[in-house]
Formats: sequence, structure tokens, C-alpha cells
Amino acid sequence: MVLKGMLLVGHGSTMPYNKQLVESTGKLVAAQTPEFIVKCAFMNMNKPSIEDALAEFRKENIDALVVVPLFLAKGVHIEKDIPSVIGLAEGVKKGTFALNGKSIPLVYADPIGSDPLLATLMVKNAQKALTLL
Repeated sequence: MVLKGMLLVGHGSTMPYNKQLVESTGKLVAAQTPEFIVKCAFMNMNKPSIEDALAEFRKENIDALVVVPLFLAKGVHIEKDIPSVIGLAEGVKKGTFALNGKSIPLVYADPIGSDPLLATLMVKNAQKALTLL
């Protein structure tokens, strides 16, 4: 089976829950998509860094790498910081990733954005909060 790599990038925080949430989301994604090798990284404050996670992917036998930000909306990290770290110019979504003496495709996904699934989740959270009344 040909595998793809997915680097799930979170913001990072001094609060441990942030790292746990990103890592647990990564495990959920990996369980749903066996064609991906999923690794997590953080923009700042937590480890591994994006650079460290990219180094770990160089040990894998993948044929493409997708970097997926676990962010709701576009901002400075999405538009400038993460692309810079993964070797892409601002506004560019495709590039290459050096892997074991070859170059494989690298693509950069959009943040979560507005999505019906997000609306469903917000209603679920609101309903749960209302049980506190």
C-alpha cells in the first residue's frame, strides 16, 4: 500500500490541554484513514516543532506529504509562518519535500474554516451547556 504523510499542526500553548487535544485528534484521524501516517507538530510552545516532525517524516516511506493546520481560520500563522517553515512562499499551496534522496509532493491544506460539521459541533456544545441550567 502506498502511504501518504499527514502533518497535523496545532498552535501550541502553555496549557497542557492544547497539546493533548491536537495529539488525540491526530490519533482519531489516523484511526479513520489508514492510508495516512499521521504526525502532530506545533507552531510554538509545544514539542515537537514543525521542523522536528518534518525530520521524523524523512524516516517514513511516503509518496506525498500534506500539512494540515488544526486552526479555525486564516491568520498570520496560516498565511505566513507555517508556509515559511515548510518551505512554501506565502499564498503557495504546493511544493516538494526532500525524502531519502528524492523529492515527493508537499501540499498545504486550508484551516478548518466554515463547515456544516463545525456548525453541528457548535449546536452539540450549546445543547450540552444548556444541561447546566
